[in-house]
Amino acid sequence: MRSAQQILADSAVIAVVGASRDPSKAAHSVPLQMQRYGWRIIPVNPTVDELFGEKAYPSLADIPHPVDLVDVFRPARDAVDVVRQAVAIGAPAVWLQLGIFSTEARRIAEEAGIDYVEDRCLAVERATGGLSRLG
Repeated sequence: MRSAQQILADSAVIAVVGASRDPSKAAHSVPLQMQRYGWRIIPVNPTVDELFGEKAYPSLADIPHPVDLVDVFRPARDAVDVVRQAVAIGAPAVWLQLGIFSTEARRIAEEAGIDYVEDRCLAVERATGGLSRLG
């Protein structure tokens, strides 16, 4: 299993499930910050057409290209289904944001052999590690 820092360093394309258009929410500010540091953010939200200048998709299965990491901004009860979807599309890693825990989601990820992080913030880990995908 890769560390949280290693997952971020290895990932270029991050699908953000539950990405929000509301600038006051972490589900907006965190993906936007990651994008500013060079990650490609693919918003997954069935109620918007576009976020962060990228086409939004209603589900992970609708994304027409591979993703390196699935980041989850959904309640813990939804995480199990999101992790199942991540496994189905062949994502190598799943990341549940700060405050989100799921024993069942962790089990599904581990059984599928994919990296799993929970209760951690992408932006905090990026800053702590001084990570950037820019030049």
